[in-house]
Amino acid sequence: MAVGPTTRRRQLGADLRRLRERKGLTLEEAGTRVGISKATLSRYETKEGTVKWPAVDALCREYSASDEERLALVELAKGAKIQGWWRSLADPIPESMNLMLTLEDEVVREDHYACMYVPGLLQTRAYAEAVHRASDVQCPEREVQHMVDIRMKRQELLERDEPPLLWCVIDEAALRRRVGGREVMQDQLQHLLAMSQRPHVTVQVLPFSSGAHAATVGSFAVLRGPSPELDVVYVDLLGGGLFMEKRPELERYRLAFEYLSAQALDLESSAAVIRRISKEL
Repeated sequence: MAVGPTTRRRQLGADLRRLRERKGLTLEEAGTRVGISKATLSRYETKEGTVKWPAVDALCREYSASDEERLALVELAKGAKIQGWWRSLADPIPESMNLMLTLEDEVVREDHYACMYVPGLLQTRAYAEAVHRASDVQCPEREVQHMVDIRMKRQELLERDEPPLLWCVIDEAALRRRVGGREVMQDQLQHLLAMSQRPHVTVQVLPFSSGAHAATVGSFAVLRGPSPELDVVYVDLLGGGLFMEKRPELERYRLAFEYLSAQALDLESSAAVIRRISKEL
């Protein structure tokens, strides 16, 4: 199975390019100064393939990087091939899930718009099981449990000492859709309320009364990296998902999320709606 670039590798490429451009050097000029080809340096900057940390150290010195910048990038180069916990799983996982886990492992913020289901990071196990069973009625139970195990493991992201910020705008339809039955849905809504009380989790409800809005095409997430150029958009598709990282695409979805957040209810009103829906089930 192909493995996407780690977040460390993507960060390294972006920083090397930034330092070179700050110095005012072309790829060819910089490569010549440290004894590597233009093609090799281009590969370093485009976040693909392996890197050699001595070359990174030499480039940083040539770019007049500070000692702090140089040491940080050398550490990134040394750790660029480190893969996350999911690489040791016995059962395979879909390629789109592999990339999601790679990106999410070092994300600093996630912005989710959910129109179909509660976002995966905020799902209870019973709710997640019901979602997976509904998504593929022919899926063996063992595979359902495997995928749900991964989703539950993903949620440990929110238990870290310094967890990423999670901002969710959830369409009222997703809250009213009875997934797994009345009891499962009530537990899910109560869990959502409890998670929304955490300082790093924001939950807003986009009510039916808001009318037409900026994301009628479906659910999406903006995965924000340590710097804006590392942001990636994930869009839900039937049977998988699509990742986008071109600047126009990122700007379109960032702006869409801002509009959705502005149209959604405030935090107190959102919690009140969730409580009301739970009582109406």
